Amino acid sequence: MANAPEITGLEQVPVDQTVNEKSGKEYADIGHVERVLSGNEDLKDHMDLSRIDAEVAKYTSDVREIISEEESNRLLKLIDRRVLVIMILTYFLQAIDKGTLSFASIMGIEPDLHLVGQDYSWLITGVYIAILIVEYPTNWIITKVPIAKYLSFNIICWGAVLACHAAATNFTTILVCRILLGIFEAACQPSFIILSSMWFKREEQTARVTYWYMMNGAQQVVGGLLAYCFTLIGRDKVIKSWQALFIAYGVISVFWGIFVGWWMPDSPMRAKCFSEDDKRKMIERVRSNQTGMQSRVFRKEQMIEGLKDPQTWCYCLIAICTTLPTSGLGGFANIIIKSFNFETLQVQLLAMVLGFYIIIVLFASIWLVKKTNQNLLVMAGFVVPSFIGTIVLMTVESKSMATKVGLLFSYYLTLSFWSAQTLALSMISRNIAGQTKKATVVACNFIAWSVGNSIGPQVFLKWDAPRYFIAFATHLGCYTLLMFVIAFLRWWLLRENKKKDQLAAAGIREAADDNMTHAFEDLTDRENPNFRYRYRSAGNSTFLFIVRPSYEPLN
Repeated sequence: MANAPEITGLEQVPVDQTVNEKSGKEYADIGHVERVLSGNEDLKDHMDLSRIDAEVAKYTSDVREIISEEESNRLLKLIDRRVLVIMILTYFLQAIDKGTLSFASIMGIEPDLHLVGQDYSWLITGVYIAILIVEYPTNWIITKVPIAKYLSFNIICWGAVLACHAAATNFTTILVCRILLGIFEAACQPSFIILSSMWFKREEQTARVTYWYMMNGAQQVVGGLLAYCFTLIGRDKVIKSWQALFIAYGVISVFWGIFVGWWMPDSPMRAKCFSEDDKRKMIERVRSNQTGMQSRVFRKEQMIEGLKDPQTWCYCLIAICTTLPTSGLGGFANIIIKSFNFETLQVQLLAMVLGFYIIIVLFASIWLVKKTNQNLLVMAGFVVPSFIGTIVLMTVESKSMATKVGLLFSYYLTLSFWSAQTLALSMISRNIAGQTKKATVVACNFIAWSVGNSIGPQVFLKWDAPRYFIAFATHLGCYTLLMFVIAFLRWWLLRENKKKDQLAAAGIREAADDNMTHAFEDLTDRENPNFRYRYRSAGNSTFLFIVRPSYEPLN
């Protein structure tokens, strides 16, 4: 007979086994679990204030307030204008700053800095090794300090470092710049994951994460156009074209960082730009997330749970399987396209088309998720074109205009798997609860993200150019593993939801708490029996709350 799902903080007392016998052998022991509130079962359950952050407690109660759809939409617009816009533009700058080296690669930076062999690959890898080293400390800091101010500080620093790239004279000096760039950029994505879970409802997070993540495509468009303009400067000026590129982007980032520190609120509780009533409602509207809001307390047991959770390692594998191809395809984008026998200026402009394609893919993934209510199946579907594009690049040579165009299209096709990255990030913000656990999982995810990005450029070997068979074969292996991980993650989340539904069927009050009394307590997704995982979007689900059918559908 299987053990009952682990529910932390609940006392166990014998109850009637009839329900469990009808539920099947696997859940026969679930009926033993019931929370004992007091001698009087009519007394209402209350929040545990010891597990709620003091700032959050000022704006919440154990009574759920129903916010109308009209009012919720009004608040969402306020949040989008104040928070989402900052996230989108900040990520755009980070993406374009990272992508600057790719554009500089065909503007003369290699001969000017005497780069040979794998030197260029190490300049890409250096950024991600730095992120790998500082990722956990950065995530720990994010949970302890005002998040917007910390983000602002890092933007200013990475802008200054980016501008310093122009002063590099050899491989060593520019590698130091790349490492410093990685250290300061490490705070960006983890901050956005935390901000997404803090400001937006779970059904809103997929679209919001995708909006800022698609700036990877936007930077290809804008970056390609600007790089084209900077290329016209030529190589015989006092400041070479690639140097002007680094200086311009660096200065813009510094000024943007200053603006972020002034404009962006650290949290709904500290948002001076909103009224007290709006702040209370903004916090209340995300009660249904049940992922908590904020906590400065480090809980060792949550960290251990995060490291043991199969979700964590699924998200890590997804990160590695997507970033390993991404970093190589992104860092070598212009070199690969140029190998199809296009001219330098043509390559700069064709990079813009790549950006448009990425944006189309990400918009299409949002649309399909909304229509089908299937996050993970949509992720898997977008990996299939990447298989096709990669196989074509490995088997077809550029011998004519027709094959040149076909190879270019196939290269674009390989980037289809980017939607898997985006949708996986949104699942982390929706499915991981408990502030220490969330920081741990986010840190693990971005450590894996850094590992993939570090390895990616190294599989593009100089002697394997221009076809890069080894690199593309490695990518095929990543796509294959990715499909297996997606299938396992969907099965595991479905199984965990079924277990919690069985608790509700067994009469466990907290597994069917319509009031969501404990939503703001610093409980993990496994400690909170009322938490349900979302492997689908916000649409209808096959799993409805068993005890109270009037509940919102499980997703």
